[in-house]
Amino acid sequence: MTIAYRRAVPEDTPACVVLRGKTRENAFSLERLAEAGVTPEGWRSAIADGSLPGHVATDGGEIIGYCFGERETGEIVVLALLPEHEGQGIGKTLLNLVVDELRALGFARLFLSCSSDPAVRSYGFYRHLGWSSTGTFDHRDDEILEYRLT
Repeated sequence: MTIAYRRAVPEDTPACVVLRGKTRENAFSLERLAEAGVTPEGWRSAIADGSLPGHVATDGGEIIGYCFGERETGEIVVLALLPEHEGQGIGKTLLNLVVDELRALGFARLFLSCSSDPAVRSYGFYRHLGWSSTGTFDHRDDEILEYRLT
């Protein structure tokens, strides 16, 4: 296994969409993504115009995980990883790459939404990395976490 990291490009969109449906928790099918307002065309366009900066992790050239942030707001919009690659630090590395990119854009605070259920992996994952609760929730009842950049 040789994991490589690189900046996401518009041509990664189809593989990212497929991978999103294969995650262990919070998997989204193409239909469910569309219901949430996420289309492959919009995703591709946002990567192309730089409004959705992101990074992918590959193994043998195949995308196994990715993370994207929102250039205008500082939101981490998605971190997804194939289950067989969990627990190897790949998700943390992808997240840090996007955090560093948003930091370079001048953000002092980033945010994301994740499950408020301690039994869900993302709950502990983000908190372990220094993200903290804002005490607020989004329209899906996910908790809003923030990360202060120094």
